Amino acid sequence: MKGLFTPPCLLLFLLLLLLLPVSSATSFWAKEKPNIVLMMVDDLGIGDLGCYGNNTISTPHIDRLAQMGVRLTQHLAAAPLCTPSRAAFLTGRYPVRSGMVGLGRVGAYIFSASSGGLPSNEVTFAKLAQGQGYNTALIEGVRLTLSSEAVKGMPRFRHTGCGPRLRVLHLETARGRTTEHIGKWHLGLNCEHAGDHCHHPANHGFDLFYGTPMTHLRDCIAGHGSVFAQVWPYVRYVVAASFWTAVLCFACLPAPFGGWRVGLGLLLIGAATAGLYLVFDHLIGALNCVLMRDQQVVEKPYVSEDLTARMTWEAVDFMERNSGKPFLLFLSFLQVHTALFATPTLRESGPHGIYGDAVREVDWAVGFVVDTLERLNLRGNTLVYLTSDQGAHLEEVSDQGEVHHGSNGVYKAGKSTNWEGGIRVPGILSLPGLLPRGRVVDQPTSHMDLLPTLTTLMGAPLPHDRQLDGHDLMPLLLGRATRSSHEFLFHYCNAHLNAVRWHPPNSDAAWKAFYFTPVFTPPGGESCTDTLVCLCHAPYVTHHDPPLLYDLSRDPSEATPLTPTTEPRFAVIMAAMAAAVERHLASLEPADDQMALGHVLWKPWLQPSCPARGGSGGGLFCREERHRVQKATDWSVG
Repeated sequence: MKGLFTPPCLLLFLLLLLLLPVSSATSFWAKEKPNIVLMMVDDLGIGDLGCYGNNTISTPHIDRLAQMGVRLTQHLAAAPLCTPSRAAFLTGRYPVRSGMVGLGRVGAYIFSASSGGLPSNEVTFAKLAQGQGYNTALIEGVRLTLSSEAVKGMPRFRHTGCGPRLRVLHLETARGRTTEHIGKWHLGLNCEHAGDHCHHPANHGFDLFYGTPMTHLRDCIAGHGSVFAQVWPYVRYVVAASFWTAVLCFACLPAPFGGWRVGLGLLLIGAATAGLYLVFDHLIGALNCVLMRDQQVVEKPYVSEDLTARMTWEAVDFMERNSGKPFLLFLSFLQVHTALFATPTLRESGPHGIYGDAVREVDWAVGFVVDTLERLNLRGNTLVYLTSDQGAHLEEVSDQGEVHHGSNGVYKAGKSTNWEGGIRVPGILSLPGLLPRGRVVDQPTSHMDLLPTLTTLMGAPLPHDRQLDGHDLMPLLLGRATRSSHEFLFHYCNAHLNAVRWHPPNSDAAWKAFYFTPVFTPPGGESCTDTLVCLCHAPYVTHHDPPLLYDLSRDPSEATPLTPTTEPRFAVIMAAMAAAVERHLASLEPADDQMALGHVLWKPWLQPSCPARGGSGGGLFCREERHRVQKATDWSVG
């Protein structure tokens, strides 16, 4: 027995170990840290993709991604609106913990010059990536020039007469920075003055930023209406009240309560209110539709027609420049949020109009990103993840009656609600060097799970100074676990606890209880047409005592609520949920309300502006990206 441990035998044993086949997981962990590409579509419905059952919109690239990896069928947004949903995605925490939900009417930022935003003390997965070598020091700027291989497959953009012919962009970028956020941010920008950039992506772990600090709005494209259209009736009330009060002052009331001076003053107040609104309504596109590169505004208002292609080029260049070291790329599409847009060469007369074209363009971009990874021989060591920030926005119908929203499949309602149609979103993860192909996970998972999952892949420690609500998905994705770590999930409507989900141990049931539900308009529908989004407070909600209870495993469409008569365990289920709510609420710590009225109002001194020229202050309009064009190139559809 002793002879087995002689030096020759030990050497032979080690050689045999090296020659033995190892599992894909073991070989993966022996490699360098994986690259990470995260893609989030705005307002995409789970029913819009072929891999989730759609057969009327072609999404071959996304469907192929699902075939190459793992598809989640109960993937949930942590909030049904953009701002809080994205805060939870980045931090792995319910947005109520970071103050990114409010008690007021507004649930997402609607001005680029608001002072609220994701607090700088929040830990994002990008910050954790920086701590694991996913970033390097800033070095001198270089020119962006796409390789000839990258040019192949880009769509051709013909001149339409509505703007300059599209050309290759040679943009100033920086070498050596390896975390980048491209696209929509929507988590704030400034705090005290324009340019302090306290909420900028750079303060949350992203070395590079190319996108908009806001969201894409109807106001960003002429002729598509305005998100502020519902404000106009209130302005008319002010004008009318000022006018008739002025008439009353002129005709009836003696001084000092009446007379011509008071009447004239009231008329001026009414006229000024109407004038300010009209000016603001005319300029809102220039104020909100801002394109930034890192800390600088480069286009204002941005041209949306080619924006998805430009952001895709940016992603391709980023991956080419950083192919020799691990990187994290977050590509956050502006599509398919209204106002809808699509590249002219991808437009077709399909059954879903321009909405279908926008989805197809996103699918093209996803395919081009994945093809680039394959061309660079990075695909096997790159996690690719695709999702939507929440469900389709069912209230979006154009002034001409054209449907500008997607499908949430069999699920009820949509964006701004915690019905399944508002929070159940696509979830696709592919990592060929580790994750199995074609696996489907039918367990509750959350956007908040991305942070702990990425820390596992990066080898980063989880932050222990705060409560995290996400769980590592790797056991589920690899098939080592059959049940989700989420026994309870809590669904908020702004800062109000709206519903609770319970997936009991050793049970297939998926109980969901609503404490209040939105009042749909028109009655009998599944949307809130009168207010464009469903609101969270009276008189726009109906409270329920006892709560409405559903078993999603038997009723995924939430069509028939259960009662103590139809569900014998009703009282037991409600008691378990009440105890879970009590524990959850006890875990919350006070946080500054980033959605308070003072944080969401427009503040002119926080308005991002174009770079100063000739010693003058920053301007309201700029086309910097177009000024830096150097070479015209036609693109062909690949």
